[in-house]
Amino acid sequence: MLKRIHFLLVFLLVSGTAVQAQKNKRQVTPVAEIGKVWSAEKAQAWYKEHDWITGANYINANAINQLEMWQAASFDPAQIDKELGWAEAIGFNTMRVFLHSLAWKEDPSGFKKRMEEFLAISAKHKIQPMFVFFDDCWNKEPKAGKQPDPKPGVHNSGWVQDPGQPSTYDTTTFPGLEKYVKDVLTHFSQDKRILLWDLYNEPGNNSKGDSSLPLLKKIFQWAREVNPSQPVSAGLWAWNLENLNAFQLMNSDIITYHDYQEASLHRQVIDVLKANGKPLICTEYMARTRNSRFATVLPMLKTKKVGAINWGFVDGKSNTIYAWDTPLADGSQPTEWFHDIFKKDGTAYREDEVNLIKKLNQ
Repeated sequence: MLKRIHFLLVFLLVSGTAVQAQKNKRQVTPVAEIGKVWSAEKAQAWYKEHDWITGANYINANAINQLEMWQAASFDPAQIDKELGWAEAIGFNTMRVFLHSLAWKEDPSGFKKRMEEFLAISAKHKIQPMFVFFDDCWNKEPKAGKQPDPKPGVHNSGWVQDPGQPSTYDTTTFPGLEKYVKDVLTHFSQDKRILLWDLYNEPGNNSKGDSSLPLLKKIFQWAREVNPSQPVSAGLWAWNLENLNAFQLMNSDIITYHDYQEASLHRQVIDVLKANGKPLICTEYMARTRNSRFATVLPMLKTKKVGAINWGFVDGKSNTIYAWDTPLADGSQPTEWFHDIFKKDGTAYREDEVNLIKKLNQ
Protein backbone atom coordinates (compact mmCIF):
# COMPACT_ATOMS: atom_id res chain seq x y z
CA MET A 1 0.00 0.00 0.00
CA LEU A 2 2.85 2.38 0.80
CA LYS A 3 4.25 1.80 -2.70
CA ARG A 4 0.91 2.73 -4.20
CA ILE A 5 0.62 5.93 -2.14
CA HIS A 6 4.12 6.95 -3.20
CA PHE A 7 3.25 6.29 -6.80
CA LEU A 8 0.00 8.23 -6.70
CA LEU A 9 1.91 11.20 -5.32
CA VAL A 10 4.36 10.93 -8.18
CA PHE A 11 1.56 10.70 -10.71
CA LEU A 12 -0.11 13.81 -9.35
CA LEU A 13 3.22 15.62 -9.49
CA VAL A 14 3.70 14.58 -13.10
CA SER A 15 0.20 15.65 -14.07
CA GLY A 16 0.86 19.09 -12.63
CA THR A 17 4.20 19.27 -14.43
CA ALA A 18 2.50 18.38 -17.73
CA VAL A 19 0.03 21.24 -17.37
CA GLN A 20 2.84 23.67 -16.64
CA ALA A 21 4.82 22.38 -19.62
CA GLN A 22 1.87 23.08 -21.90
CA LYS A 23 1.67 26.63 -20.55
CA ASN A 24 5.38 27.14 -21.16
CA LYS A 25 5.36 25.82 -24.73
CA ARG A 26 4.36 29.16 -26.21
CA GLN A 27 7.37 30.80 -24.58
CA VAL A 28 9.95 28.49 -26.18
CA THR A 29 11.25 28.80 -29.73
CA PRO A 30 11.07 25.28 -31.24
CA VAL A 31 14.17 23.76 -32.82
CA ALA A 32 13.07 21.73 -35.84
CA GLU A 33 15.93 19.25 -35.81
CA ILE A 34 15.41 18.23 -32.16
CA GLY A 35 12.80 15.58 -31.50
CA LYS A 36 9.89 16.01 -29.12
CA VAL A 37 8.20 13.68 -26.69
CA TRP A 38 5.50 11.76 -28.52
CA SER A 39 1.92 12.76 -27.86
CA ALA A 40 -0.47 10.15 -26.50
CA GLU A 41 -2.14 10.06 -29.94
CA LYS A 42 1.15 9.34 -31.76
CA ALA A 43 2.10 6.71 -29.17
CA GLN A 44 -1.25 4.96 -29.46
CA ALA A 45 -1.05 4.98 -33.26
CA TRP A 46 2.41 3.37 -33.09
CA TYR A 47 1.17 0.75 -30.63
CA LYS A 48 -1.78 -0.20 -32.85
CA GLU A 49 0.64 -0.98 -35.69
CA HIS A 50 2.01 -3.92 -33.67
CA ASP A 51 0.61 -7.22 -32.58
CA TRP A 52 0.45 -7.70 -28.82
CA ILE A 53 4.08 -7.23 -27.75
CA THR A 54 5.50 -10.24 -25.91
CA GLY A 55 9.00 -11.47 -25.21
CA ALA A 56 11.72 -11.84 -22.63
CA ASN A 57 14.80 -10.06 -21.38
CA TYR A 58 17.50 -11.85 -23.30
CA ILE A 59 21.15 -12.75 -22.89
CA ASN A 60 22.52 -15.88 -24.53
CA ALA A 61 23.19 -18.78 -22.17
CA ASN A 62 26.98 -18.72 -22.60
CA ALA A 63 27.34 -15.04 -21.63
CA ILE A 64 27.53 -13.94 -18.00
CA ASN A 65 26.82 -10.29 -18.77
CA GLN A 66 26.40 -7.67 -21.50
CA LEU A 67 30.14 -7.46 -22.17
CA GLU A 68 30.51 -11.18 -22.75
CA MET A 69 27.52 -11.06 -25.07
CA TRP A 70 28.80 -8.16 -27.20
CA GLN A 71 32.61 -8.22 -27.15
CA ALA A 72 34.18 -9.57 -30.34
CA ALA A 73 35.99 -12.47 -28.65
CA SER A 74 32.83 -13.91 -27.09
CA PHE A 75 30.00 -12.81 -29.40
CA ASP A 76 28.24 -16.04 -30.42
CA PRO A 77 25.79 -15.67 -33.33
CA ALA A 78 25.25 -19.44 -33.62
CA GLN A 79 24.07 -19.66 -30.01
CA ILE A 80 21.89 -16.56 -30.44
CA ASP A 81 20.34 -17.99 -33.61
CA LYS A 82 19.48 -21.24 -31.84
CA GLU A 83 17.95 -19.55 -28.82
CA LEU A 84 15.95 -16.98 -30.77
CA GLY A 85 14.52 -19.93 -32.67
CA TRP A 86 13.09 -21.13 -29.37
CA ALA A 87 11.62 -17.66 -28.81
CA GLU A 88 10.00 -17.69 -32.25
CA ALA A 89 8.54 -21.13 -31.60
CA ILE A 90 6.51 -19.87 -28.61
CA GLY A 91 5.33 -16.75 -30.43
CA PHE A 92 7.57 -14.09 -28.92
CA ASN A 93 7.92 -11.06 -31.18
CA THR A 94 10.41 -8.98 -29.19
CA MET A 95 13.37 -9.44 -26.86
CA ARG A 96 14.79 -6.81 -24.50
CA VAL A 97 18.57 -6.76 -24.93
CA PHE A 98 21.19 -4.84 -22.94
CA LEU A 99 24.10 -3.17 -24.72
CA HIS A 100 27.30 -1.93 -23.03
CA SER A 101 29.32 1.24 -23.62
CA LEU A 102 32.67 -0.48 -22.95
CA ALA A 103 32.08 -2.96 -25.77
CA TRP A 104 31.45 0.01 -28.08
CA LYS A 105 34.46 1.94 -26.73
CA GLU A 106 36.81 -0.95 -27.53
CA ASP A 107 35.62 -1.21 -31.13
CA PRO A 108 32.81 1.16 -32.26
CA SER A 109 32.69 -0.17 -35.83
CA GLY A 110 32.82 -3.82 -34.82
CA PHE A 111 30.21 -3.27 -32.12
CA LYS A 112 27.73 -1.86 -34.63
CA LYS A 113 28.49 -4.73 -37.03
CA ARG A 114 27.65 -7.20 -34.26
CA MET A 115 24.42 -5.32 -33.60
CA GLU A 116 23.67 -5.59 -37.33
CA GLU A 117 24.28 -9.33 -37.16
CA PHE A 118 22.05 -9.65 -34.10
CA LEU A 119 19.30 -7.74 -35.89
CA ALA A 120 19.60 -9.96 -38.95
CA ILE A 121 19.22 -13.07 -36.77
CA SER A 122 16.28 -11.49 -34.94
CA ALA A 123 14.52 -10.59 -38.19
CA LYS A 124 14.99 -14.17 -39.41
CA HIS A 125 12.98 -15.25 -36.36
CA LYS A 126 10.35 -12.48 -36.70
CA ILE A 127 11.62 -10.76 -33.57
CA GLN A 128 11.87 -6.98 -33.26
CA PRO A 129 14.17 -6.33 -30.27
CA MET A 130 14.38 -3.33 -27.98
CA PHE A 131 17.85 -2.25 -26.88
CA VAL A 132 18.85 -0.94 -23.44
CA PHE A 133 21.69 1.57 -23.02
CA PHE A 134 22.51 2.41 -19.39
CA ASP A 135 21.91 0.26 -16.31
CA ASP A 136 22.29 0.88 -12.55
CA CYS A 137 21.95 -2.79 -11.52
CA TRP A 138 24.44 -5.21 -9.97
CA ASN A 139 28.25 -4.94 -10.09
CA LYS A 140 29.35 -1.32 -10.19
CA GLU A 141 32.80 -1.52 -11.84
CA PRO A 142 32.57 -2.99 -15.37
CA LYS A 143 35.84 -3.95 -17.01
CA ALA A 144 36.40 -4.85 -20.64
CA GLY A 145 38.13 -8.10 -21.55
CA LYS A 146 37.59 -11.63 -20.28
CA GLN A 147 34.67 -11.75 -17.88
CA PRO A 148 34.57 -13.72 -14.59
CA ASP A 149 33.10 -17.17 -14.22
CA PRO A 150 29.69 -17.37 -12.52
CA LYS A 151 29.57 -17.76 -8.75
CA PRO A 152 27.69 -21.01 -8.10
CA GLY A 153 24.06 -20.45 -7.18
CA VAL A 154 24.25 -16.63 -7.18
CA HIS A 155 21.75 -14.65 -9.26
CA ASN A 156 23.45 -12.43 -11.86
CA SER A 157 26.83 -12.73 -10.14
CA GLY A 158 28.64 -11.22 -13.14
CA TRP A 159 26.14 -8.66 -14.44
CA VAL A 160 27.65 -5.18 -14.63
CA GLN A 161 26.33 -1.65 -14.50
CA ASP A 162 26.74 0.75 -17.39
CA PRO A 163 28.52 3.10 -17.15
CA GLY A 164 28.99 2.01 -13.52
CA GLN A 165 30.32 3.88 -10.54
CA PRO A 166 31.53 6.57 -10.22
CA SER A 167 30.93 7.26 -13.94
CA THR A 168 27.15 7.49 -13.50
CA TYR A 169 27.48 10.79 -11.66
CA ASP A 170 30.90 11.93 -12.87
CA THR A 171 30.02 14.54 -15.48
CA THR A 172 33.53 14.43 -16.98
CA THR A 173 32.59 11.02 -18.44
CA PHE A 174 29.43 12.33 -20.10
CA PRO A 175 31.04 13.54 -23.38
CA GLY A 176 32.36 10.03 -24.06
CA LEU A 177 28.99 8.50 -23.23
CA GLU A 178 27.30 11.01 -25.52
CA LYS A 179 29.49 9.86 -28.43
CA TYR A 180 28.51 6.25 -27.74
CA VAL A 181 24.77 6.89 -27.48
CA LYS A 182 24.62 9.19 -30.50
CA ASP A 183 26.77 6.92 -32.66
CA VAL A 184 24.53 3.90 -32.04
CA LEU A 185 21.27 5.82 -32.26
CA THR A 186 22.30 7.63 -35.44
CA HIS A 187 23.42 4.42 -37.14
CA PHE A 188 20.13 2.63 -36.38
CA SER A 189 17.75 5.59 -36.17
CA GLN A 190 15.66 4.50 -39.18
CA ASP A 191 16.02 0.73 -38.72
CA LYS A 192 12.57 -0.84 -38.75
CA ARG A 193 13.96 -4.03 -37.22
CA ILE A 194 14.23 -2.23 -33.84
CA LEU A 195 11.09 -1.88 -31.73
CA LEU A 196 12.13 0.71 -29.13
CA TRP A 197 15.12 2.26 -27.35
CA ASP A 198 15.10 1.69 -23.57
CA LEU A 199 17.50 4.42 -22.54
CA TYR A 200 18.22 3.62 -18.88
CA ASN A 201 17.42 0.49 -16.87
CA GLU A 202 16.37 1.13 -13.26
CA PRO A 203 18.02 4.53 -12.77
CA GLY A 204 18.73 5.15 -9.09
CA ASN A 205 19.19 1.48 -8.16
CA ASN A 206 22.05 0.40 -5.87
CA SER A 207 21.20 3.31 -3.54
CA LYS A 208 22.13 5.86 -6.23
CA GLY A 209 18.78 7.61 -6.00
CA ASP A 210 18.67 11.07 -7.52
CA SER A 211 22.41 11.01 -8.27
CA SER A 212 21.43 9.18 -11.49
CA LEU A 213 19.08 11.97 -12.56
CA PRO A 214 21.69 14.11 -14.41
CA LEU A 215 22.74 11.18 -16.64
CA LEU A 216 19.10 10.18 -17.15
CA LYS A 217 18.33 13.71 -18.32
CA LYS A 218 21.38 13.73 -20.59
CA ILE A 219 20.58 10.48 -22.37
CA PHE A 220 17.06 11.68 -23.12
CA GLN A 221 18.55 14.93 -24.44
CA TRP A 222 21.02 13.03 -26.64
CA ALA A 223 18.25 10.77 -27.95
CA ARG A 224 16.02 13.73 -28.80
CA GLU A 225 18.90 15.41 -30.64
CA VAL A 226 19.28 12.30 -32.81
CA ASN A 227 15.49 12.00 -33.08
CA PRO A 228 15.23 8.29 -34.01
CA SER A 229 12.14 6.98 -35.75
CA GLN A 230 11.65 4.45 -32.95
CA PRO A 231 10.15 5.50 -29.60
CA VAL A 232 12.37 6.04 -26.55
CA SER A 233 11.53 5.21 -22.95
CA ALA A 234 12.95 4.50 -19.50
CA GLY A 235 11.01 2.13 -17.29
CA LEU A 236 9.51 3.00 -13.91
CA TRP A 237 10.58 0.55 -11.27
CA ALA A 238 10.71 2.02 -7.73
CA TRP A 239 7.68 4.07 -6.79
CA ASN A 240 9.46 5.98 -3.99
CA LEU A 241 11.93 7.65 -6.41
CA GLU A 242 9.62 10.59 -7.08
CA ASN A 243 12.01 12.83 -9.03
CA LEU A 244 13.23 10.04 -11.30
CA ASN A 245 9.70 8.72 -11.87
CA ALA A 246 8.38 12.17 -12.72
CA PHE A 247 11.10 12.72 -15.33
CA GLN A 248 10.68 9.25 -16.83
CA LEU A 249 6.90 9.63 -17.17
CA MET A 250 7.14 13.07 -18.72
CA ASN A 251 9.84 12.15 -21.23
CA SER A 252 9.02 8.60 -22.38
CA ASP A 253 7.22 8.14 -25.69
CA ILE A 254 5.79 4.80 -24.55
CA ILE A 255 5.34 4.11 -20.83
CA THR A 256 7.45 1.14 -19.74
CA TYR A 257 7.64 -0.21 -16.21
CA HIS A 258 8.73 -3.16 -14.04
CA ASP A 259 6.48 -5.07 -11.66
CA TYR A 260 7.24 -8.33 -9.86
CA GLN A 261 4.11 -8.33 -7.71
CA GLU A 262 1.26 -10.83 -7.84
CA ALA A 263 -1.42 -10.20 -10.45
CA SER A 264 -3.93 -8.33 -8.26
CA LEU A 265 -1.35 -5.75 -7.13
CA HIS A 266 0.18 -5.53 -10.59
CA ARG A 267 -3.26 -4.73 -11.99
CA GLN A 268 -3.58 -1.74 -9.65
CA VAL A 269 -0.35 -0.27 -11.01
CA ILE A 270 -1.62 -0.69 -14.58
CA ASP A 271 -4.87 1.07 -13.75
CA VAL A 272 -2.96 4.09 -12.42
CA LEU A 273 -0.48 4.20 -15.29
CA LYS A 274 -3.21 4.01 -17.92
CA ALA A 275 -4.44 7.43 -16.76
CA ASN A 276 -1.39 8.82 -18.60
CA GLY A 277 -3.12 7.99 -21.89
CA LYS A 278 -0.12 6.28 -23.47
CA PRO A 279 0.42 2.57 -24.24
CA LEU A 280 2.08 0.45 -21.57
CA ILE A 281 4.79 -2.21 -21.88
CA CYS A 282 5.84 -4.14 -18.79
CA THR A 283 9.53 -4.69 -19.49
CA GLU A 284 10.18 -6.85 -16.41
CA TYR A 285 7.90 -9.27 -14.56
CA MET A 286 7.73 -12.98 -13.61
CA ALA A 287 9.42 -14.17 -10.44
CA ARG A 288 7.80 -17.46 -9.56
CA THR A 289 8.63 -17.55 -5.85
CA ARG A 290 7.15 -14.04 -5.46
CA ASN A 291 3.92 -15.22 -7.09
CA SER A 292 4.48 -13.25 -10.26
CA ARG A 293 3.76 -16.07 -12.68
CA PHE A 294 2.97 -16.63 -16.33
CA ALA A 295 -0.29 -18.38 -15.38
CA THR A 296 -1.68 -15.36 -13.51
CA VAL A 297 0.10 -12.25 -14.82
CA LEU A 298 0.43 -12.93 -18.55
CA PRO A 299 -3.33 -13.39 -19.27
CA MET A 300 -4.03 -10.25 -17.23
CA LEU A 301 -1.51 -8.24 -19.27
CA LYS A 302 -3.09 -9.41 -22.51
CA THR A 303 -6.58 -8.52 -21.29
CA LYS A 304 -5.30 -5.07 -20.30
CA LYS A 305 -3.52 -4.71 -23.68
CA VAL A 306 -0.18 -4.21 -21.95
CA GLY A 307 3.03 -5.46 -23.59
CA ALA A 308 4.66 -8.29 -21.63
CA ILE A 309 8.41 -8.88 -21.38
CA ASN A 310 9.43 -11.25 -18.59
CA TRP A 311 12.85 -11.43 -17.02
CA GLY A 312 14.84 -14.47 -18.05
CA PHE A 313 14.77 -16.75 -21.07
CA VAL A 314 17.26 -19.61 -20.93
CA ASP A 315 19.15 -21.13 -18.00
CA GLY A 316 22.76 -20.03 -18.43
CA LYS A 317 25.73 -18.21 -16.94
CA SER A 318 23.58 -15.38 -15.61
CA ASN A 319 22.20 -17.83 -13.00
CA THR A 320 18.75 -16.27 -13.02
CA ILE A 321 17.06 -19.52 -12.08
CA TYR A 322 18.18 -18.48 -8.57
CA ALA A 323 16.34 -15.78 -6.63
CA TRP A 324 17.86 -12.34 -6.03
CA ASP A 325 18.20 -12.87 -2.29
CA THR A 326 18.43 -16.67 -1.96
CA PRO A 327 21.83 -17.92 -3.16
CA LEU A 328 22.62 -21.63 -3.17
CA ALA A 329 26.38 -21.78 -2.71
CA ASP A 330 26.61 -25.42 -3.81
CA GLY A 331 25.01 -24.53 -7.14
CA SER A 332 22.24 -27.07 -6.70
CA GLN A 333 18.88 -26.64 -8.41
CA PRO A 334 16.48 -24.38 -6.49
CA THR A 335 13.21 -25.91 -5.40
CA GLU A 336 11.52 -23.69 -7.96
CA TRP A 337 13.19 -21.59 -10.66
CA PHE A 338 13.00 -17.86 -10.04
CA HIS A 339 13.18 -16.77 -13.71
CA ASP A 340 13.81 -18.39 -17.13
CA ILE A 341 11.68 -20.46 -19.47
CA PHE A 342 14.05 -22.95 -21.13
CA LYS A 343 16.70 -25.35 -19.98
CA LYS A 344 20.11 -25.27 -21.66
CA ASP A 345 19.06 -27.89 -24.21
CA GLY A 346 15.96 -25.95 -25.27
CA THR A 347 13.40 -28.05 -23.42
CA ALA A 348 10.87 -26.15 -21.35
CA TYR A 349 11.26 -25.79 -17.59
CA ARG A 350 7.47 -26.15 -17.41
CA GLU A 351 5.47 -27.37 -20.37
CA ASP A 352 2.25 -25.82 -19.05
CA GLU A 353 3.88 -22.36 -19.10
CA VAL A 354 5.17 -22.76 -22.65
CA ASN A 355 1.78 -23.98 -23.81
CA LEU A 356 0.11 -20.97 -22.21
CA ILE A 357 2.56 -18.54 -23.84
CA LYS A 358 1.96 -20.16 -27.23
CA LYS A 359 -1.83 -20.03 -26.80
CA LEU A 360 -1.85 -16.36 -25.78
CA ASN A 361 0.42 -15.46 -28.69
CA GLN A 362 -1.82 -17.05 -31.33
